[in-house]
Amino acid sequence: MRFEAEVGKSKLVLLKGDITAEETEAIVNSANPELTPGGVVSGAIHRRGWPRVTEEAVRIRRERGRLKTGEAVITTGGNLPAKWVIHTVGPVWHGGTKGEPELLAKAYRACLELAKERGIKTIAFPSISTGVYGYPVEKAAEVALRTVKEFLEGNPGALEEVRFVLFSEADFTAYREAWERIAGEG
Repeated sequence: MRFEAEVGKSKLVLLKGDITAEETEAIVNSANPELTPGGVVSGAIHRRGWPRVTEEAVRIRRERGRLKTGEAVITTGGNLPAKWVIHTVGPVWHGGTKGEPELLAKAYRACLELAKERGIKTIAFPSISTGVYGYPVEKAAEVALRTVKEFLEGNPGALEEVRFVLFSEADFTAYREAWERIAGEG
């Protein structure tokens, strides 16, 4: 399953797949504040990127402490096809009343800004916070896609391609439907 759209000078891609197999310059890890191997996406990224991804994450945590929600840091890709892993912490879902949409948008923006600063032109995101953190995928898709669209429109040419690599058909459908609503707004 794959969908593509043009956003300014960039390409937005939605696909069902395994983010650890993506050959973009960077992939994003939906990390925990300790930057340790965690849930499905984080665990898979650390396993496939072993040992360098984990070693660099440990070093970063030792130097700066826990990563706050909405912040992003970068490590090598280790044994992954991607050269870089951008780690970000999304919000835990508490019903949407504790600033979750703003924090989720901040996490996506932090990754995009870090990619721009590093000259990274292609990046792949998972659906941040929709696993063990419980953020409803339909709501997360709206925030993620709006944030990426705004960034790409405001930074023409900064990134050539932004991918969302979605684990399930249901997640792919939620993102596709969210994109159709956002694109239809004009």
